[in-house]
Amino acid sequence: MTYIMQFDPRDLMREALREAEKGFSSGEVPVGAVIATPDGQILARAHNQPIALKDPTAHAEILAMRRAGVACHNYRLTNNVLVVTIEPCLMCMGAAINARIGRLVFGAPDPKAGAVFSLDKLVGGRWLNHQIAVESGVMEEECVAIMQKFFWIRR
Repeated sequence: MTYIMQFDPRDLMREALREAEKGFSSGEVPVGAVIATPDGQILARAHNQPIALKDPTAHAEILAMRRAGVACHNYRLTNNVLVVTIEPCLMCMGAAINARIGRLVFGAPDPKAGAVFSLDKLVGGRWLNHQIAVESGVMEEECVAIMQKFFWIRR
């Protein structure tokens, strides 16, 4: 199946970066995510909140998928697009695969926890019953900058 996006992914990445800024402002690791329809209509948005929610699963991607599921009245998010500032971790990639996300767009790689290409490689495995199309490096400099600023301040 060929997946065709009918919008500029940078528009959605800007929204994800706005979410990351919210996380930054509240002392959370600044990761932001949005989920949109194939034509770019935003269904859900979120930022990391594990500290605020006292929930280790409250990553931006997970929260956005939960909200998108409610918006779609379905736990399957087939053909929808997940846009996230940083390469998703193993937990978030597993959830995206189970949700049947159609396309993943992310900004910067995460060499310590990334499960798309960096640390683990959950894309392209023939053992998976669902494949997600991936586009990486979208507004990478901006996505890296907010993370570096956050961790520089914390040191």
